[in-house]
Amino acid sequence: MGSGKTTVGRALARKLNKRFIDSDHEIEARTGVSIPVIFEIEGEASFRQREADVIRELTAQDGIVLATGGGAVLNAESRRYLQERGTVIYLRAGIQSILQRTRNDKNRPLLRTADPRKKLEELESQRHPLYQEIAHLVIETGRPNVQHLIQNILDKLPGNASHGTPAKHKQLMSSENQTYQVLHVDLGERSYPISIGEELLNNTGLLTQQIKGKRIVVVTNTVVAPLYLAALTARLTNAGKVCSAVILPDGEEHKIWNSLMMIFDHLLEQKCDRKTTLLALGGGVIGDMTGFAAATYMRGVPFVQVPTTLLSQVDSSVGGKTGINHPLGKNMIGAFYQPQAVIADISSLKTLPDKELSAGLAEVIKHGAIIDPVFFDWLEQSMPRLRARDPQALSHAVIRSCEIKADVVRQDEREGGLRAILNFGHTFGHAIESGLGYGAWLHGEAVGCGMVMAAELSCRLGYIDDVVKTRIRKLVEAAGLPVVAPDLGEQRWLELMEVDKKNEGGQIKFILLKPLGTAFITEAPKDVLLETISYCISPTP
Repeated sequence: MGSGKTTVGRALARKLNKRFIDSDHEIEARTGVSIPVIFEIEGEASFRQREADVIRELTAQDGIVLATGGGAVLNAESRRYLQERGTVIYLRAGIQSILQRTRNDKNRPLLRTADPRKKLEELESQRHPLYQEIAHLVIETGRPNVQHLIQNILDKLPGNASHGTPAKHKQLMSSENQTYQVLHVDLGERSYPISIGEELLNNTGLLTQQIKGKRIVVVTNTVVAPLYLAALTARLTNAGKVCSAVILPDGEEHKIWNSLMMIFDHLLEQKCDRKTTLLALGGGVIGDMTGFAAATYMRGVPFVQVPTTLLSQVDSSVGGKTGINHPLGKNMIGAFYQPQAVIADISSLKTLPDKELSAGLAEVIKHGAIIDPVFFDWLEQSMPRLRARDPQALSHAVIRSCEIKADVVRQDEREGGLRAILNFGHTFGHAIESGLGYGAWLHGEAVGCGMVMAAELSCRLGYIDDVVKTRIRKLVEAAGLPVVAPDLGEQRWLELMEVDKKNEGGQIKFILLKPLGTAFITEAPKDVLLETISYCISPTP
């Protein structure tokens, strides 16, 4: 409720030359009484049945834009009709925004309570997973400009959606008695699916569907191989694939040329041709190196990402960035090369060390900070569940992160502009990794601390206030990540940040927030930058 469904729906209908219907207004017209009166006389259960009947009838019609009540998703039959018969657009709004929009509205019976905020939090916890389940598009309504929202929707609607065919950005799939989400990264002929769910490494049907080559070379490391390699290759072999494996040493310090040569040596020794599929089984290091090997072996062979860490599931496996490190700079040698598919098995996170889980949460926090303040709010509430490895919470974090990144990549595949915002915290973070030596801090740990530093810089430049800065610091800390930067020395900090792919003309570029949920790329005065560094290396800033 209060997310703007009626206002946006009416304006969208005008743009699409369709008829607008509000299900609540339709119920009032049929009964001759208001929604609050129906609630008072008949109760919520009776109202929900009326609502389900109306939605069943309306979704059978063509040429309409339908705004449903916020609780319509509680009925399983209504969810099915909405998803199967139309394109579902989920307008997401933060609780504070909803409170402001509904504070003078007397026609919302569920908010007739002494504590509307608490009631909204309860409703969000109950309904949000259902909205996510059926939504084809998710649109943030943090900005009040209706025309901006309408244009955002029109930009994201697939070409055939205006004719009543459901969008396919996200689907709920079922195979071998397993249900999982499939997101689609829309890049034309380079488009690919991201499958997200539990026990996917045991789903032979999904594996053989997404891993299309006859000959498979699995690239993994010494930590992941004992856990998953034998079972995975056995399933693929039983399905008629011919498998071999390259097992690399574990760790960021091994994301170097010598490890890449080990992959090439195996491919050449096995006389692998251009139809060989490389399969990256592991975290971000394995994914980046396997992708780079696939991009360059015989000038390009297919590859599939099977990320087994939270960081790789929510970030590095999606978007096609591949590469290796150089002693003078992180990820400075590589290529943009998209996978054929990504298979993210949430169950693999059960074996992840706590430190690695926290590292992955850094990239999850990043997505909320730069694009989705509602998601950021949810992370503040859900961090204990995430660190306790609650499957539902982890699934939502992975799905929402992949949705955000896939949408950014769709708009800017090769980081010509917008995609740079995904580097929030990374200018500082990469400097930490390089300055301490690769492997001293995990990538996610460095990014987490880097976000605290970027928030401090944003605050010092007047882009965000102390409240937002503190929220970011507390959330990073709650994730189990470091919030105090290492003292590398002022000159060394500057030298390390000068080696960054975003920089232009010798100027250091930063991704900063203005406000929470909106990021942009800019420069910073040297004196303010040095003040920020000095402040952030103090144990008690």
